[in-house]
Amino acid sequence: MSRSAHPAGPRHADVLPEGHYSAPAADLNALDEKVWSRTVTRDADGALTVGGIAVARLAEEFGTPAYFLDESDFRARCRAWADAFGPDADVFYAGKAFLSRAVVRWLTEEGLNLDVCSGGELTTALDAGMPAERIAFHGNNKTVAEIERAVGAGVGRIVLDSFQEIVRVAHIAQRHGIRQRVQIRVTVGVEAHTHEFIATAHEDQKFGIALADGQAAEAVRRALSLDGLDLIGVHSHIGSQIFDMAGFEVSARRVVQLLAEVRDEHGVELPEIDLGGGLGIAYTSDDDPREPHEIAKALSDIVTRECEAAKLRTPRISVEPGRAIVGPTAFTLYEVGTIKPLEGLRTYVSVDGGMSDNIRTALYDAEYSVALVSRTSDAEPMLVRVVGKHCESGDIVVKDAFLPADLAPGDLIAVPATGAYCRSMASNYNHALRPPVVAVRDGEARVIVRRETEEDLLRLDVG
Repeated sequence: MSRSAHPAGPRHADVLPEGHYSAPAADLNALDEKVWSRTVTRDADGALTVGGIAVARLAEEFGTPAYFLDESDFRARCRAWADAFGPDADVFYAGKAFLSRAVVRWLTEEGLNLDVCSGGELTTALDAGMPAERIAFHGNNKTVAEIERAVGAGVGRIVLDSFQEIVRVAHIAQRHGIRQRVQIRVTVGVEAHTHEFIATAHEDQKFGIALADGQAAEAVRRALSLDGLDLIGVHSHIGSQIFDMAGFEVSARRVVQLLAEVRDEHGVELPEIDLGGGLGIAYTSDDDPREPHEIAKALSDIVTRECEAAKLRTPRISVEPGRAIVGPTAFTLYEVGTIKPLEGLRTYVSVDGGMSDNIRTALYDAEYSVALVSRTSDAEPMLVRVVGKHCESGDIVVKDAFLPADLAPGDLIAVPATGAYCRSMASNYNHALRPPVVAVRDGEARVIVRRETEEDLLRLDVG
């Protein structure tokens, strides 16, 4: 690979443009363990390794861009969540974060349940052997065909999202001669995102049935009155990338209040409460996520306290971590192409991927870390913006970060914490080929989702 130097962009804080960025690490070669999977390290030559394999070898064998998923770390995180909540609670992996048949098998083996939200996710789960009774089916607009498939397969629960869906699921369950276990998703008037606690416009969304104006209470009445439904509890999801428990505390209080109203009106104590997911991970060194055992204790304490105050038996708790399990376990590997310094601003570093393999920066203004991983460098840090090769000015992978000033075309750089939503939301924009997902474990690497080919694109084009 070329190691020639090029004119560097700005390097000091007094010339940085306004925006989000982190100050350069004292050592750009150091790896922040918070944002990398647990088997990532540097070898004697300074190259990044994962599962004991150097990235240069991975790039040569599998190409770039590519997602590399640390299987050992994924399995360890599954076990950590299961152990934290114990046998008296349920952990449902949120498949929307990333799902493949290999992942389903890992979940099954590690004892986790699975949350799906489309017919395609359900098909993948069943095909890979996840027991149907360990599957929860979500979604705000499940089709009749999807509900038929879920009920026919015997999924463990369907989360009802509207009054129309209550009737649809009840009728389909009756035709199948069963009582389908269901929960009602309620909108509790709390929306928590990252470090903010927001309580405005929270009912103005497509998900759930609002507690306001008694809508959720009416949904419970209807569900209890229909022979095809077995109402086992309520479901609440308040946001994503959450680091503190304040939103969960308010949510739990309002959900428990609903359970108390159900008991008083119907003489029924619903046995389960699902608090959803949204637990945050570290994308940059500034993020400080909680460990699963801390989250489990906090949520258990909150629910127990609120139920004691309402004189209710404490229901069985469910949670739905997706990002919190798979997010930290993978990184995306890119090869550097064009390097374009803009004097007084920053240096643009173009890679062989972009918004087709990570749309989150463009879509959510998400922040990521990045590192030179094919070698180490003693060069000064330079402020960079890592961008893709797509025909959009918003095609940004990492908005602002520091990389060594001797970065050159052909170098390999990696963006950690891309296990969640990146491959799931990947696209063929500009007819890009979606990257492979490669599982790495104990010195071995294998493709679990193959790279798309031009033949794949043409096979779908029947014109």
